[in-house]
Amino acid sequence: MGGDHAAEDHALQVALVRYQGWAAENDDRAVVVLEGRDTAGKDGTKRTLTRHLAVRQTRVVALPKPTEHERTQWFFQRYVAHLPAAGELVIFNRSWYNRAGVEVVNGFSSPEAQARFLEDVPGFEAMLVADGIKLVKLWLDISREEQAERLESRRSDPLKALKISALDAVAQEKWDDYSAARDTMLSRTSTPAAPWICVRADHKKKARRAIIQHLLRELAPAKIAEDVGKPDPDTLFPFEASAIGDGRLER
Repeated sequence: MGGDHAAEDHALQVALVRYQGWAAENDDRAVVVLEGRDTAGKDGTKRTLTRHLAVRQTRVVALPKPTEHERTQWFFQRYVAHLPAAGELVIFNRSWYNRAGVEVVNGFSSPEAQARFLEDVPGFEAMLVADGIKLVKLWLDISREEQAERLESRRSDPLKALKISALDAVAQEKWDDYSAARDTMLSRTSTPAAPWICVRADHKKKARRAIIQHLLRELAPAKIAEDVGKPDPDTLFPFEASAIGDGRLER
């Protein structure tokens, strides 16, 4: 079984490389939004996706907190500057959705700004899609127990010291608040033009395999995507309201 997965993972990496070659030839533009709980595996997913891709055509965007000058701009302005040109894949490792998650839970912006974001973001994303940008939004979800183990691993492993942030300390304490913010965000901003795709990420390898499969089936042309298997539906699924209460999303 392990050998089968290794062969499949290799084939998926080859398919990603083929997709990027096609994207460069056809001026394709794609954006992947990576969101999720703290320690849900966004960094590992990013590394897995970009392992064999061309640096010139692949950009990972992880913006720091806004400067005082940026705080006076239109909220989406600093993200627009990083959108892809022809042939590029841009991965937002956290994104404009900070306003619907960490800012809500920790009071980093006003309730009025947060409400305006929820009103504005479907239109903003619809404009991106209408202009020809392929947009994939991924929410990585993990259990409370798994998050606790990963947070402890960060604290005890010196090689993970750079992953530690001030917000780690409240991830467990404010678990329910983060759950409520997630539920509101997914419910209000999953649209036909830009749906949310949820990933159960307690098992890292399964999650990353399912994500690559989904991206290839969404972004790549048929000649590449036709050989890619469907993601495990127990691991990856489109958001729907019933997922909030039926156990698919962690409480």
